[in-house]
Amino acid sequence: MKLQEKRSIRVAILDLYDGAPNQGMRGIREILNQYAEANFLDLVWDEFEVRRELQTPPVASYDIFISSGGPGSPLDSEGAEWENRYFKWLEGVERWNNNPGNYTRKFIFFICHSYQLACRHYDIAKVSKRRSTSFGVFPVHLLDDSRDEIIFEGLNDPFYAVDSRDYQVTMPNHNKLSAMGSTILCIEKERPHIQLERAIMAVRFNEYMVGTQFHPEADATGMSMYLQREDKKESVIAAHGEAKWASMIEQLNDPDKILWTYAHVLPNFLNQAVEHLQAAVL
Repeated sequence: MKLQEKRSIRVAILDLYDGAPNQGMRGIREILNQYAEANFLDLVWDEFEVRRELQTPPVASYDIFISSGGPGSPLDSEGAEWENRYFKWLEGVERWNNNPGNYTRKFIFFICHSYQLACRHYDIAKVSKRRSTSFGVFPVHLLDDSRDEIIFEGLNDPFYAVDSRDYQVTMPNHNKLSAMGSTILCIEKERPHIQLERAIMAVRFNEYMVGTQFHPEADATGMSMYLQREDKKESVIAAHGEAKWASMIEQLNDPDKILWTYAHVLPNFLNQAVEHLQAAVL
């Protein structure tokens, strides 16, 4: 999509990393920079520290919201002040979108920890701790209902994504999904020899809200350099073994895997939001 004139688009990034070192925020910023440059957009963003500073963005002031991943349990935070404020913000976005007097809608993308929180909040599936940490580059399988999903436009089936989590979303509540008009988009890699339900890797909550368990902002080049730092290499090998570290480096450098996912998922989401906003002001 090439937009031939500058238009001001306001994005709020909700930072759920709680001050922990991460690559996610850098990845989100870089995608926004690249997207604005490629599409000749006047795109500006602000960041809100949700957990430490109890910050949430004012709904009316932004067009697009990207809610990050983060450390820790998506279950133990229930009732915490930051989480209450986060869900109050989310309810504010819903009220805005449901108000027929508003001619534009607000778009949200939930990533990893945020996605788990949203699934728990809407009670559309079970959020639980995994038996072991999922860490690496894995195939993600599209479901039939996601063949026309805009965020996956241009991706193969399966496509590959960076996964880093101790929790999972499984056991969909189909009654709640149906009532919300939500759609399960994809699941984790098929393993017929293991009798465990496959984790739900992405959900279209409604026309304006979507989330992924994986990290679409993972930048292959940056992550490869990060994982080859001696301190990070040692920590990954200690936790997951040298074979896992070597496999990640190899797959990060494959242009058909993480580079391809990075170039499509969040940019496709931004395309959807920007096209809606521009159509609304014509």
